[in-house]
Amino acid sequence: MADQVVLRFPDPRFRADLSTFVGRARSLDEDGAVRLQAVGLTLAAYVGVLPGRGLMGEGAVIGMRAMPLAEPVDCDAVVSLRSVSDRLARRGEDEQQRLAVPPTTVRAGWAALAPPRGGWEPVGTVAAADLEQAARDGIAEVARGTPDGGAGGPAVTALRQAVWGRATGTVPPVPAGGAFAAYSLGFLRGGDVQVFAHGRWTRLTTPAGHVLVR
Repeated sequence: MADQVVLRFPDPRFRADLSTFVGRARSLDEDGAVRLQAVGLTLAAYVGVLPGRGLMGEGAVIGMRAMPLAEPVDCDAVVSLRSVSDRLARRGEDEQQRLAVPPTTVRAGWAALAPPRGGWEPVGTVAAADLEQAARDGIAEVARGTPDGGAGGPAVTALRQAVWGRATGTVPPVPAGGAFAAYSLGFLRGGDVQVFAHGRWTRLTTPAGHVLVR
C-alpha cells in the first residue's frame, strides 16, 4: 500500500477486542491471515478458520467481527495475523486507540470468497450450549484420529473434513465446522445463536460475532 492506513477506534476497548479476536484466530493457525475491511465508520475483520475445497471453496469457514471506528476510512487488506498481533501488542500512549495496518499483504484462499452482504434468510435459532457441545465432540473425535505428536497427512485431513463437514444434530442443523469456529473464536457466550442462509452460505450470528460457512 502506498500510504499507510491507520484505523482509529472510539475507545481502547475496541482495540483490545480486535487483539483478542486476532489472538484466538492465531491460536488456530499461527501462520494465518486476517482481512481488515473498513468502510466509513465500520471495520469488519475476517479470519479463516477452516479451508475450503475446490475452486468454489466448499466447506470454508470464516469468522467475522465488526467494530466501530472513530474516523471514516476505506481499507481492504489481507495481512498476516502475526503482523497485526505484533502491532496490537504495543502499549504506547499513542497506540491505545489506533492500529496502523501492516503494509505487507499476504495471500489467503478464503479471502477470495465473498460472503453476501444482504439477502440473508432467517432459518431459526440454536442454543449456544448445543453448538459448544458439538464443537467439543468434534475436537475430541479429531484428536482421537490424529497420531501422537500432531502429525498431519491425507488421512488426518480427510478426517477433519468429514468431522467438520457433517451437520450437527441441532434444529435447525448447521455445519459442525461452524460450531467449531464459533466456539474457538469465543462467540458462544450463552443464549441462542441465530442461523441464516443465503444460497451456498450459512451464517451463525451472536452478539460477539459471525461465522460464515460456504
